[in-house]
Amino acid sequence: MIAFSDFNFKLLVIEKLMYWDEVLTPQFSLGEHMREQSGITDLYQYAVDNDLAYTVFPEARAYFEGLDIPDELLLTVDELTIDGGHQVYQECAPVWDGEDELFDVRSLADLALVPNLQRIVGADEALLAVPDKLDVLAAHGVAAH
Repeated sequence: MIAFSDFNFKLLVIEKLMYWDEVLTPQFSLGEHMREQSGITDLYQYAVDNDLAYTVFPEARAYFEGLDIPDELLLTVDELTIDGGHQVYQECAPVWDGEDELFDVRSLADLALVPNLQRIVGADEALLAVPDKLDVLAAHGVAAH
């Protein structure tokens, strides 16, 4: 299994492959997972009752951290988009409001895992919290839009 060093960078790749391109299957649904595993149907109330309102649910973290992304799919990633409204974020933290640093990418060391990446849309957004991020991207031949 390919190991990502930054969980949030991996989530960007998963967003592209699972929810946009629909080639990384099956699509993970936290709601379905929680219903099947625990009988929980109200994620909001569960989050509030268990102090998970602004955190990644442990079940989602375990799923996405353990998710193996095949090399052949990683090679298809030519563009990533940084946006607080990603589906993968809702599947991780359904009560997250986008007002904190929960999904900030802190490292671009994983760029090597997506060798055909050509651009990152929204690279100037706060969710890409890497010092000198535009210089790092340029050094890897990745355009920032």
